[in-house]
Amino acid sequence: MKKALRAILGALRSYGIGVGLFLVIVVMLLGGLSSTERASEQEQLDMLRDNIARAVVSCYALEGRYPESLDYLVSNYNVRIDESKFVVHYMIFGENIMPDVDVSAREVS
Repeated sequence: MKKALRAILGALRSYGIGVGLFLVIVVMLLGGLSSTERASEQEQLDMLRDNIARAVVSCYALEGRYPESLDYLVSNYNVRIDESKFVVHYMIFGENIMPDVDVSAREVS
């Protein structure tokens, strides 16, 4: 009886270590995926900010004035904005003053 109980307890211990290691690996993988997703979102945000800045400068170089609106950039300079992910604030001060462009990630609710 004691041998059987010891055998059962030994098996539980060895399985417990395996299950524990498995859980640690799963947690590490999920953390890595989360980190990768955040890095990807930041990269998309940076790319959108750069694309808008390039389009603004291109408009000024080609037309001699800064674009009057973000819609003008979208329709004439091939700027694409995923409005489900990003919010863009475009503030113009004058034809010859570079607009203030603020790009941020949309809050997920």
